[in-house]
Amino acid sequence: MAEVEAEKNEAKKKGEKKLSVSAPKKSSKKGKSKKQVLLIVESPAKAKTIEHYLGTGYTVRASMGHLIDLPKSRLAIDVENNFQPEYITVRGRAKLLKELQKEAKKSTEVMLASDNDREGEAIAWHLNRALKDKTEAKISRIVFNEITPVAIKEAVKNPREIEESKVDAQKARRVLDRLVGYNLSPLLWKKVKNGLSAGRVQSVALKLICEREQEVENFIPEEYWSVDADFSKGRTKFTAQLVQYKGIKPELKNEDSVNKIIDEIKNSECVVNEIKETEKTVKPKPPFTTSKLQQASANKLGFTSKKTMQIAQQLYEGIQIGSTRVGLITYMRTDSVRISQTASADVRNWLNDNFPQDLPKTPIEYSVGKSAQDAHEGIRPTYVKYTPDSVKEYLTRDQFRLYSIIWERFVSSQMNNAKSKTTSVDIKAGDAIFRVSASRLSYKGFYNVIKTLSSKEDVSGSLPSLKTGEVINCGKFYPEQHFTQGPARYTDASIVKVLEEKGIGRPSTYAPIISVLLDRYYITRNNKQLVPTTLGKIICKILLESFPEVINEQFTSDFETTLDKVEQGSLVWNDMIRDFYTPFKKRVDEVMESQESLKGSLDEPSEEICEKCGKPMVKKLGRFGYFLACSGFPECHNTKSIPLAKCPRKGCNGSIVARKNKGRGKEFYGCTNYPECNFISHFKPIDVSCPKCGWFMVEKFDKKNGSYKSCINPDCDYLHSQDEEEINSESLE
Repeated sequence: MAEVEAEKNEAKKKGEKKLSVSAPKKSSKKGKSKKQVLLIVESPAKAKTIEHYLGTGYTVRASMGHLIDLPKSRLAIDVENNFQPEYITVRGRAKLLKELQKEAKKSTEVMLASDNDREGEAIAWHLNRALKDKTEAKISRIVFNEITPVAIKEAVKNPREIEESKVDAQKARRVLDRLVGYNLSPLLWKKVKNGLSAGRVQSVALKLICEREQEVENFIPEEYWSVDADFSKGRTKFTAQLVQYKGIKPELKNEDSVNKIIDEIKNSECVVNEIKETEKTVKPKPPFTTSKLQQASANKLGFTSKKTMQIAQQLYEGIQIGSTRVGLITYMRTDSVRISQTASADVRNWLNDNFPQDLPKTPIEYSVGKSAQDAHEGIRPTYVKYTPDSVKEYLTRDQFRLYSIIWERFVSSQMNNAKSKTTSVDIKAGDAIFRVSASRLSYKGFYNVIKTLSSKEDVSGSLPSLKTGEVINCGKFYPEQHFTQGPARYTDASIVKVLEEKGIGRPSTYAPIISVLLDRYYITRNNKQLVPTTLGKIICKILLESFPEVINEQFTSDFETTLDKVEQGSLVWNDMIRDFYTPFKKRVDEVMESQESLKGSLDEPSEEICEKCGKPMVKKLGRFGYFLACSGFPECHNTKSIPLAKCPRKGCNGSIVARKNKGRGKEFYGCTNYPECNFISHFKPIDVSCPKCGWFMVEKFDKKNGSYKSCINPDCDYLHSQDEEEINSESLE
């Protein structure tokens, strides 16, 4: 294969030891079979790529993740016997396990090549136990950080034993999570609603999201104003902002205070008062960790954490580049920014050929955080020569976009600093000072390889040549009303950031945490913001009041540190579980007896009458929030959406309810009297009336202002953006 040959030639040039692995020659002794190695990885895509590299003598199969695990239907933890887990073959995986046992039986050696982390080590441990009695073959463990010919063959040459302490750490996490989930969930079934569930880490994340939502709801915006003014010299025009009035920063709380200042300075001579020039050094960022990749792809590409990890997995496991399958990036679950010497040499060679002026004299090293496990390198391209443009035709649009930011981040991390120059000009107009700044990159450095460089980073603003004391022309003044912004709801990027900062979870768990909360409908995603549902708020309140020591960031963070100690062999996992479980189970039993049941109390009477049978409708809490159901159930099964507000159209007595577009399934809000009344809002009504006109308020979101409350009436200016027309006469179909 071309790629393998290229690497062999490269190794010869550098005087490196030949890394090729081949099947041994046949033994001269009669009846002695040739070497046949079974190599087991986790996914079919990875198996396909690795099989290209190893050739004859090797059979590569996929376990499809865990084949052996705890059953879903029962606790399966022997609490009386040192918390030993009761493992079974995962439902639907028995046939695959038998096939692997059959392959192992006819092999001379079995290599377990699951991922190099705790979950991967546990998969290898279970496979070893399931295979060892079915074959006489030697069973060993191999690991690698990237799927390349050199890395795979190096791993095959250096098999090792399974790390029992790493397996114990995974076992401890699995057992603790099972004990928490299987004790809290029945509590929720009994006290709230059947079918609910609670998890250790997910509950802490839900708590953070609910606390932020409370801050958003409690925030009251305050009015303030700003003043810009047009200035010019010759044909060059620019705008500056008022920053000082009578020697202090002005507090512009209303329009009158703004107009007063404008009236006093509008006829004043405008003089360049001060010019400042500053130079700033901008350092490149280290290679991506899992959390930083998820944050960057959310902010730059709009990807969810789950989507980011799915695409990264594809890039890691292998892409068909012409006639060659190539694993384009290193392992994507990591909390380290370390890179290997081989990777450092590779990127420096490429930079020397392409950007020699931006190549530092020595490689740049980045410090690894104290909490990082450092089992893997930072996320980087396996071969720098595979630039994004060179492989674009082989990638999907999303694969290309994600690979581009990974490649750019890594290559730029080993380049010189950039430098920017900022010119700040103060203009005096009477007692007022207006300021304008313009920035430009004086030396691009690492920005030379970042194609996603924004114009703001490259150059910001344009100013004419000015001198201190120079008189310039002043044009129109632009007063503008603003309102203070409240705290922003969490997004995928920001919740991952805070989880990492607080030590909650690990690189492999960030995306699943968000997915589980969404799947359980404890939160929803709205305008890329994570919003707790009514059900989520109720669950959070109960857990927080009853188990504050468990639904706690510090406990969750400390537990991760404890798992590290188990992995290091300095702590026995059973002892750690016992220390937690004894007081926890006692508290569960207490709450089960003392906690007042909310079943039934969550149902509320309503003024709505069932149009089918004439009985009162009841407000009930379902999996997807509140809805109206007929009190005559089970004789009457009528249900409908809850009115969110009265229709504001004159002469209409209808109500506004949530509806969904038939084509795309997108939620909007319309009148119950449709088609007679075709009122539509694309923003959800909130339980607040406009103090100016009496119409209902909605919550809006945009990149400029974030989240804010606004009147739905297009003729009312109460926190209303005039360029947004929310009411129209479109058909609902």
